[in-house]
Amino acid sequence: MLKAVLFDMDGVIVDTEPLHHKAYYTMFKEFDLEVSDQLYQSFTGQSTKNICKRVCQHFNLTENPLKLELSKRHHFNDLFDTDECLQLLDGVLDLIKDYHSNNLTLVLASSASMGTIERVFNRFDLNQYFIAKLSGADLKDSKPHPEIFIKAAEASGNNPKHCMVIEDSTNGILAAKSAGIFCVGYDSHHSKNQDYSKADLVVNNFQEIKFNAVKNLV
Repeated sequence: MLKAVLFDMDGVIVDTEPLHHKAYYTMFKEFDLEVSDQLYQSFTGQSTKNICKRVCQHFNLTENPLKLELSKRHHFNDLFDTDECLQLLDGVLDLIKDYHSNNLTLVLASSASMGTIERVFNRFDLNQYFIAKLSGADLKDSKPHPEIFIKAAEASGNNPKHCMVIEDSTNGILAAKSAGIFCVGYDSHHSKNQDYSKADLVVNNFQEIKFNAVKNLV
């Protein structure tokens, strides 16, 4: 029986990817890095901290990864305050309200920094629906490591077998399954070149996973 839903944020609740893309490529330009689309897409679902470490390793940089990380965060914060394209994804607020009104416990489990999570939640008044928010940036390992979803299930107060994850990335889906949690892959036009084959259920519209449709799936 479903008791808790663990939400990813980027690509599920809000599409910050265009802002992240602009911020990363501005940072890449600063450090004179040629990052291919394929390499960039492989970063999906990972924290900024670990992405910057990977970039330094990939290009054999002598720079401290923290320098790249701070540059990227600076550009992202500027865009967050000025770019009007940032909106909740279609139907997700109705889904959150539907789950909340049916007494499901909601937890946010995102690779974004807690600063970014708080800014999104405050901007769209989402705190009233969630009992906890976890940032992968505060953890040792990024998705596809299962740590964030193991901790999110613990934060919900429920056994993982009574939880469901909603994810849009390959790394997030792998993390959820490694944590032993039923995973819905949200395949939208915002998510590019992601592998949903490991998800238990794949949808492209939040109407497909309203409470009555999923309450008995786990």
